Amino acid sequence: MKSEFQYHEDYIKNSRGVELFACRWIPSSSPKALVFLCHGYGMECSDSMRECGVRLASAGYAVFGMDYEGHGRSMGARCYIKKFENIVNDCYDYYTSICAQEEYMEKGRFLYGESMGGAVTLLLHKKDPSFWNGAILVAPMCKISEKVKPHPVVINLLTRVEEMIPKWKIVPTKNVINVAFKDLAKREKVKNNKLIYQDKPRLKTALEMLRTSMNLEDSLDEITMPFFVLHGEADIVTDPEISKALYEKASSRDKTLKLYPGMWHALTSGEPDYNVDLVFADITNWLDRRTDDPASLSVTASVERDIVTSNGKRRAKRSYLNLLCGLNGGRLAPRSGGAM
Repeated sequence: MKSEFQYHEDYIKNSRGVELFACRWIPSSSPKALVFLCHGYGMECSDSMRECGVRLASAGYAVFGMDYEGHGRSMGARCYIKKFENIVNDCYDYYTSICAQEEYMEKGRFLYGESMGGAVTLLLHKKDPSFWNGAILVAPMCKISEKVKPHPVVINLLTRVEEMIPKWKIVPTKNVINVAFKDLAKREKVKNNKLIYQDKPRLKTALEMLRTSMNLEDSLDEITMPFFVLHGEADIVTDPEISKALYEKASSRDKTLKLYPGMWHALTSGEPDYNVDLVFADITNWLDRRTDDPASLSVTASVERDIVTSNGKRRAKRSYLNLLCGLNGGRLAPRSGGAM
C-alpha cells in the first residue's frame, strides 16, 4: 500500500557559511526508516532525484536530500569541487543532525548514492562505519576503469597547474546526457533542467573526482556495511566492472549486486517507465527486507549474490567515455551489521 507524504524545502548553512538547499519527502505515518540521498556530479535533488524521493516516501520511508555546494539550488561556484571531503563533511553534518532529532533517533539509517554520489556514500560510511545501517548504490563512482584511467604523467602535469587555474573549464568531455538517459522524453527534460550543470568539468573538480576514485579503489576492502549495488549492463558512463569490483572486494557480509541487461547509466531517471518500475521494486524490496523486522537490523546473514545478465555470460569488452562525467546515545551501533 502506498503512503501519503509531504514535500518540504529548506536552506541550511555549512561549516564554511555557504547556503545549501535541502529537501525532504516525509510519509504521513511513522517512517519505516530514513533514507539520505547523495546525488551525482552536476545533478541535484529536488528535480532530478524527485522520482526517488516520491517512490521511497510512497513506500513508507522518510527521504532527505541536499544539493552539494555549487550544485543545483545551493550557493557556490557552479560545479566547482575544491575539496571532495567538503561534500562528504557537509552531508555528514546535515544528515547526522536529522538522525539526532528525537522522532528519528531510533529509526534505521540508509544512504542512497547515484554515480558520484556513490563515492560520497562510501566515504560517509568510512567516516563513521558504525553509524549507517546500509546503502543503495546506483552505478557508483568508486573505481576507475582501466579503459579510461589517465597515464600518471598526464595526472602529474595537470596536478602541477591545478592551483593556478583550478576553475578553468579545461577538461573535454562528450555529452553524457545523450548516453546516460535512454528515454528520449526524459533525456530532453534533463537537458532543459537549468539546475543541472552541463558545461565542461573544471580542472580541480576533475582531479578531485579522479583522486577520490583512486583512493576508494585502493580501499574497497574497508567497506563493511550492508549494501545493494545496481548497474545497467549497457552503461557507458561508469563501467559495470566497477560495481563488480566493489561487490567482490568489499568486506561486507550482507551485499548484493544486480546487473540489468540493456539498461543505461540513469537507471532510476532515464529508462522507460517499465524499467524504472523494476529498479525501484528491487530497491524497495531490499529496504523492506531490512526494516520490516526491527530485529533484523542487528543480525548479519549470508551474502546474496544476484547478478543478472542477458545470456548468463560476460559480455565482450566495449569502449567507454573518459572518466570525467562519473568516471568511467541515539547511535544505533548494533545495527551496523545489517541482514537479509
